[in-house]
Amino acid sequence: MSAAPQTAPAAGTETILSVNNIEVVYDHVILVLKGVSLTVPKGGIVAILGANGAGKTTTLKAISNLLRAERGEVTKGSIEFNGTRVDRMSPNELVRRGCIQVMEGRHCFGHLTIEENLLTGAFTRRDGNAAIKRDLEAIYEYFPRLRQRKTSMAGYTSGGEQQMCAIGRAMMSRPSMILLDEPSMGLAPQVVEEIFEIVRTLNAKEGVSFLLAEQNTNIALRYATYGYILETGRVVMDGAADSLRENEDVKEFYLGVAGDDRKSFREVKSYKRRKRWLA
Repeated sequence: MSAAPQTAPAAGTETILSVNNIEVVYDHVILVLKGVSLTVPKGGIVAILGANGAGKTTTLKAISNLLRAERGEVTKGSIEFNGTRVDRMSPNELVRRGCIQVMEGRHCFGHLTIEENLLTGAFTRRDGNAAIKRDLEAIYEYFPRLRQRKTSMAGYTSGGEQQMCAIGRAMMSRPSMILLDEPSMGLAPQVVEEIFEIVRTLNAKEGVSFLLAEQNTNIALRYATYGYILETGRVVMDGAADSLRENEDVKEFYLGVAGDDRKSFREVKSYKRRKRWLA
């Protein structure tokens, strides 16, 4: 990580990830994603937003090729990472190419120490122990709490520390992109802020691009540069984070803020929302 840029890369027109009109089917019959397309620029932080069950996690698993373990598959469309089609690759191969997912719920190895967990993230690397040791030290610089708890069993640490461990473990693979699934889940607001500040720092100092799936629309749109809103497996709205924050529908249905003439969420049928957004 010592060779990483020290300033934020420009999230311009160069694309690191392109998801092109994909459909995902489970058990050969259940259609979950319906024509989802999105792009992530190099050096960008992009958010996938939506309620529980909207298809956010499925989208990330389609990209990271983890669907097959759950009897799911991408049946239409394509996924390209750094200009190469990757939707038929193994998850292992994708990690070696620089794209890794941090799963919802953290999924640390509870019987291993924090440091042992971090070191498992380097299993695909072939650049030697000295480089791995340097990167481990860098992770402790980004996550001071992990340094304090490095000899503790991960299963006995707090939820915030486990989330930091999961992100740090992903960073140990030296990724160019991290897929981050529900990083705020089950965490106190102060810890959530801390996690997102670390994401911003890793994006700025290490040049890592992030695609994060998040129900907490408010905080996601404060840290992301662009967002996609999913509902029942479709992208119903997308735009720059600033623009989405000011959109009346987003403010009402996801940020809990409504204008004087707006109805409450409970008074509006979901199909009317979808019809309005897709019109």
